Amino acid sequence: MRVFKEEQRFNQLWLIALIAISAIIPIILVCVEYFKNQNSISTLELILIILLLIFFSGLIFIFKLSTKIDELGIHYKFFPLHLKYNTISWKSINNAYIRTYEPISEYGGWGIKGGWKKSKGKAINVSGTIGIQLELAYGKKLLIGTKKQIEAENTIAYYKTQLNHSNNV
Repeated sequence: MRVFKEEQRFNQLWLIALIAISAIIPIILVCVEYFKNQNSISTLELILIILLLIFFSGLIFIFKLSTKIDELGIHYKFFPLHLKYNTISWKSINNAYIRTYEPISEYGGWGIKGGWKKSKGKAINVSGTIGIQLELAYGKKLLIGTKKQIEAENTIAYYKTQLNHSNNV
């Protein structure tokens, strides 16, 4: 029995820089206004505004994509939106393979995306351009991003072989 496990977070340098700039600019503006006119807001309100800006800017970093592949199927969880794993059983999967994709042009970016083109299906990803493409028995498609291409490929190949042997018996 083989088990593939992976956890990914939003940790791209460009994203961290963008979020930092998005938080720093409002903080600077609020501080300039406060020091120009200290009657506009209290010191407590200033501190509260700064803390709220930092808190909301950092929220993206609690998101985590967890993927697991085992004898039951392919499981995924996008915390905090999913508190437990969603499981797609092997019986529900017509085909599973690793592929390169274009996050923006195919799905509109990263996160949980419905796809700009309905034929592409849904994507759950946090970074990169490699994914586990699932073609499901009921005609839907799901792409789950991965950074562990070779491990995922080997585990999927292993279970495809196991399923073919059990179906031929």
